[in-house]
Amino acid sequence: MQLPSTLRQAVDAALEGVVPAELATASDALSRRYRSEIRDGRAHLSDDRTALAYLAARLPATYAAIRAAMAAIETLRPDFAPRSLLDFGAGPGTALWAARDAWPAIAEAMLVEQSVSIRTWGERFAEQAGAAVVWAGDLAAAKEADLVTVAYVLDELEPPDRGRLVSQLWKLTGEMLLIVEPGTPTGWRRVLEARAALIDAGAHLIAPCPHVAACPLIAPDWCHFSRRVARARSHRLAKGGEVPWEDEKFIYLAVSRHPVALPEARVIAPLRPGSGKVELKLCRCDGTAALRLFTRRDGEAFKAARRADWGDAL
Repeated sequence: MQLPSTLRQAVDAALEGVVPAELATASDALSRRYRSEIRDGRAHLSDDRTALAYLAARLPATYAAIRAAMAAIETLRPDFAPRSLLDFGAGPGTALWAARDAWPAIAEAMLVEQSVSIRTWGERFAEQAGAAVVWAGDLAAAKEADLVTVAYVLDELEPPDRGRLVSQLWKLTGEMLLIVEPGTPTGWRRVLEARAALIDAGAHLIAPCPHVAACPLIAPDWCHFSRRVARARSHRLAKGGEVPWEDEKFIYLAVSRHPVALPEARVIAPLRPGSGKVELKLCRCDGTAALRLFTRRDGEAFKAARRADWGDAL
C-alpha cells in the first residue's frame, strides 16, 4: 500500500531541500518516542523538525494501517456511506485521506490536532483532499459525525484520560467509531480497554472481533495485524535503509450504533501454507481462538483458506 498520488506529491514537495541526515536523526528520535510510548507531557510532534520527520517516516505507515482498518469496515458494512468525519489527533490529516479513499461521499470533516507544526502541513494538504475541512485544537466545537476516528493517540494518554476520550468520542459518533493503535502488546491492551467500555455503553462490534466475548488470547500472545507499506525515496532516507517496503503492525477496533452479522472467524496471524494444505490461526465467533488445518479434502473451504490473508474475515 502507498499514499494517494496527490498526497505523496505534496509530501515530496514539503520535504524538498531537507538535509537527509537531519531528517534521519529526527525520524529516529520520533520512532523511539513512539516505540517507547513516552509520556512526558510533551507531544510527539512538538516542533517543525519532528513534523517533517513524521511526514517522511510515519505518515505512510499510519495511512496504511488506518486504510486497512477501514477496508475491514467496508467488507462488513457495504451499506455504510458516511458524509461527515471527525478525527481526533489528526496529525497532517492522515485519516481524512484514508476515509476519502474508502468513502468518497465524505463532504465535510473536522480535524482536531493540538500540534501547530503538523497541523500547518495538514491544512496545506487538505486543500487537495476534496472535502470541506475545519481544523481545531480541541473538541470544544466538535459536533456529531457519521464517522469518528482516533489513530495512534491513546498511547500518548494516561489511562483515565484514555477512558474519558473514548467516552467523549462515542457520544459524538453518529454511526461508526474507529480506533487504531500500534500493534504492540500494550496497544492491544488499550484497545481491549476501549472495547469493554464501548460494549458497556451499548456499541455494536464491527471488527476485528467476530464475537463480543472476552478476548481469548493470553499474554504473551496478543492480537494485531500487519500491512506492507511502499517506501518512497524520502521514506527510505528517513529510515536509513534501502529496502523498498516495511511492514506496519497495528491493532484496531470498529464499533457502530447498529449491529451487523459478524463473520464466523477472522485470521489473526500469517498463513502457514504447505503442499496441499494451509493452517490458519482463527479468532472464532464462539469466542475461542485456535489453529485450523485446511486440506484439499475441504474443497471450497480449502480454496477460501488459501486465498485468505492475515486480518481477513472468513
